[in-house]
This record gives sequence, C-alpha cells and structure tokens, in this order.
Amino acid sequence: MLCMKGAGGRVTGTHFENFVATTEHRRPDQILYHAGYVEDLHRRLVEHIGTEDIAGHYGYGGGASVGLRRPDDWTPIDYSRYWENDDLPEGTSFNQRGCAQVPSGFYHFWGYVSPLRNAESLKEIEDYPMEDYSTWDGSHLATEVEQAHAEGRAVYASIGHIYENAWQIRGYEQFLIDTVERPAWAECMLDKLFRQKWDMAIPAARAGVDCVQLGDDVANQKTLMFRKETWKKLIHSRWSGVWDEIKRVNPKCRIHYHSDGNIIDVVGDMVDAGLDILNPLQPECLDVDKVHRDFGHHLTLDGTIGTQSTMPWGTPDDVRARVKEVIEKYGRAGGLIVAPTHVLEPEVPLENIDALFDACREYGDFAANE
Repeated sequence: MLCMKGAGGRVTGTHFENFVATTEHRRPDQILYHAGYVEDLHRRLVEHIGTEDIAGHYGYGGGASVGLRRPDDWTPIDYSRYWENDDLPEGTSFNQRGCAQVPSGFYHFWGYVSPLRNAESLKEIEDYPMEDYSTWDGSHLATEVEQAHAEGRAVYASIGHIYENAWQIRGYEQFLIDTVERPAWAECMLDKLFRQKWDMAIPAARAGVDCVQLGDDVANQKTLMFRKETWKKLIHSRWSGVWDEIKRVNPKCRIHYHSDGNIIDVVGDMVDAGLDILNPLQPECLDVDKVHRDFGHHLTLDGTIGTQSTMPWGTPDDVRARVKEVIEKYGRAGGLIVAPTHVLEPEVPLENIDALFDACREYGDFAANE
C-alpha cells in the first residue's frame, strides 16, 4: 500500500485517497504536489540529493499511468514521402504524427517543420495518414487500474492534444490562416485528431481510470490565440464531446486540462463542459485569485507556483512563502495540487527546489495540524 510522506516523514493517506479527497473538495491528509525538470537541472538535482529517485526523495508522485497497447502486427506509418525533397539539418527526428523536429538548442523545445505546410487542397488534408487507435488493445486496462488502486495509487491516462497537434502537422501560421480563410481545412484536421483522442480516452475511462489528462496551449501571456468564438467552434466543441462521453461511461473520472497563458475568458466554458482540474495557472499572466473565487467551488487548481518569477528568481524564503500562501488561499478544503507552472529550467537554484518540497510537506500536512 503506497502512502504519502508528511512533514518529518510521517505516513499519511495513500496517493489515491488524497487525490479523491482533493478533487472532491475535501481536505486531504497531505496536499498533492509535483514538478518536472529539464535534462540539465535533472542531472544536477540527482547529484544534489544523491539518488535518481527524485520523487521518492521529496515525497511526491505515487500515481500510475496506463494506456493502449500497439497491436502485435503494428507497423509505423511511413511519412517519408512528405520529406523526399527536403534537406533537413543533422539531428532532426520525426514524431509519431510525421512532423520533423529540428534541434533548437533550448532544452525541451523543438523547431517543427510541418509535413502539410505546403498543402494546396483539402484532399491533401483528408488523405493525410493518422494512427488508428481504435485498433489498439485496451483489454489490460481494467486489470492495471484495479492493481494500482490496490496499491493506493490514483490512475491517469494521458491522451495529448488536438489544436497543438493540428498546427504541428499543418504549420503554425498555415493552420491559423486556415481557421479564417479555409475553415473546412482546419475542421478536417481537427476531426481526424478528435477521433484519435476519443479512441484513446474512452477505453481508459471505461476501465476505471481516475483522471484523463489532455490539453492545448490556446493562449499567450495576455489573451487567447484566436477569437473566443473560433475556439468554441473549432476546439472546445470537440474536446467537450470527448469529455461528455468520458463522464457518461465513468462519472467519477476527472478531466484534467492544460493550457499555458491567460485563458481566463474560457475557464467558465470549460467548467460548464465538465472540467475538473485546470493546469498550470501561471500567476504572471492569469489572475489565480479570480479563478479560485469564481470557480474554486468546482475546479481543482494544479500549479500556481511561478516558473517565470518565484522559482528561478526568488529566494528559498520566497518559495516557501508562495507555497504557504497558495495552500492557505486555495487548498485547505481540497481543490489544490501544488506545482511549478512548467518544467523547471536550469536557472532554478537547487535550494529553491528543496524549499518548494519542504514547504509542501510542512504547510500541506493537514493531518498533522488537526
């Protein structure tokens, strides 16, 4: 049975119990928290703490991830014809959607070269080959969920993106222009991706997963990337269809949505459509107090610790103060998962990472503070 560690290493409730309490807006024994790191910082953090088990050292993690399995006779789609006449730089790789990923020199960022960037007809969009996840195997999922629950783990299934995948395949500027000048092209690509996400999500929900994770970066630092009406018609209508079916087959399953940037204009629409957990709530560009005030009775906030401010440029005391603040404001009655709002970059001092997790254990150990 997997249990969480509170302040001083004291054993609290299981990860599953704390996840359920948090997302039902009941006070958990221990606040949930997590973080990710770019490769360079990960390496230095391992040296700093003396173990590869970062999550275990800092007392977080504990969830389990499940997904469909490839058929025994599966072969990858051959996208080579889309690159026959291109001279791509050394180090270029290709993802499972046929997009070329060019090294950028900036850690987790890639330069995308899109296979349909020069498309001249709707038929080219229609004929673009995509993985058929309806043929993949989900027969193992229920057993894996049952086993994870027996071990005290909440279970997650990640199904990825719709909008982000669409622009990666079509080209960023090209796809945005399509939404205005050639909406049928944009909708064709989005429909192909919608079918994929449906075929990934519904078997997992039916098997009893606790949370389906998905999302799209649909905003910049100040506002949405496109008109709200465009977002609702092209993107939200498709996601909400997937969410409806997830909730129909598994009403207890939580919908976890990620979008960077200032998405305040569409949070209410997503809540109305069944959203349960919102990530990452960047305090540098989003009024987190307003989100909590308007939607905190329903939404669980996942994030809130600034990676553009507090984590790289604050002191350990600043980090501790911010963790204490968000737990006091948003987490005492459940509804909060503490995390940096993106992977932590090389500028983040190791002492700030220590302070982040020390504060999560201390201020988020509700069972010890009864």
